[in-house]
Amino acid sequence: MQISDSIKYVGVDDHKIDLFEGQFDVPNGMAYNSYVILDEKIAVMDSVDADFGDEWLSNVKNVLAGKKADFLVVQHMEMDHSSNIQKFVATYPEAKIVASKMAFTMMKSMFGTDFSEKQVVVGEGSTLELGKHVLSFITAPNVHWPEVIMTYDSADKVLFSADGFGKFGANDYDDPEGWACEARRYYFGIVGKFGANVQAVLKKASALDIKIIAPLHGPVLSENLKYYLDTYNIWSSYGVESEGIAIGFTSVYGHTKAVVEKLAEILKVKGCPKIALFDLAREDIYECVEDAFRYGKLVLATTTYNGGVFPKMKEFISHLTERNFQNRTVAFIENGSWAPVANKAMAAMFEQSKNLKILETKVSVKISMTSDTQAQLEKLADELLA
Repeated sequence: MQISDSIKYVGVDDHKIDLFEGQFDVPNGMAYNSYVILDEKIAVMDSVDADFGDEWLSNVKNVLAGKKADFLVVQHMEMDHSSNIQKFVATYPEAKIVASKMAFTMMKSMFGTDFSEKQVVVGEGSTLELGKHVLSFITAPNVHWPEVIMTYDSADKVLFSADGFGKFGANDYDDPEGWACEARRYYFGIVGKFGANVQAVLKKASALDIKIIAPLHGPVLSENLKYYLDTYNIWSSYGVESEGIAIGFTSVYGHTKAVVEKLAEILKVKGCPKIALFDLAREDIYECVEDAFRYGKLVLATTTYNGGVFPKMKEFISHLTERNFQNRTVAFIENGSWAPVANKAMAAMFEQSKNLKILETKVSVKISMTSDTQAQLEKLADELLA
């Protein structure tokens, strides 16, 4: 993969991985991106996961074609990007390591050394001259680790964006869903808590003339950059990406499922443009999280369980609140055989969330749907679509 005449791709695709960061299902693998900038001095941008060090170094060697690397730029110390720093140092002993001060502290913890004799410490506004290419560094704390830097190359107008703008999936996988689906699941799963930090970086990026975005995961972005920047702005400001209603439910014996399916039917008849209905016990929880953040309205339906909320629903709400769920309309549906209390318990879990509109209509069911339930659903649908 060629980024430009002087910037080459040397990353790897991982098809052995099943869970990214030990929790995110990645059936289409994962890409660990790395790049080489060829100039009077040569910079390698980031390393890759520990299992692919030899492949990565082989890729670097092929691009260098007998030349020596002068710098390894470490933008992010997470292990899928930093594990081969020592192998790089052994292969290119004269090269310097460029990173933030905190990144070198992390290297000491990870490798037992902070490579003091090789350090080039950079921060906001620092530059590194390679020749034609001048690299400018942008601090990006908590996007999504505190030591992160991003790098702007003014020659080819490339923003090396660390984990920003990344997505799940290997680069040799032709994703029929396009960029947004797995990028959204990646963003809200991993970065979503840190919207304010992403907003700060986007503000810095707005002052740059960017033609290419080169992330550490997923494809290099070189066309219609406004779309990607605008989408990241929506996500990080907790805005509404798509018109529609997300409905998340749990159902023990199928009665609550029948209620939400009826609600979806009513909403469709009343002209709702999009309904995303998901079973929290059976579907990828992070797919459900991304839908909750994608749409402006969310309905949660669950069984009263142990005098509170069904465990899978409790887990889901915790995922949302942990990621600063806000700027949404939320409605509740409860089911309970004798004493339904889930609506009140769910509402309590959102008490610290900002700018949520909790709808007045709260549907309450005792075991199975009745004509009264359907009347409540009609009322709720009207309130949702008002």
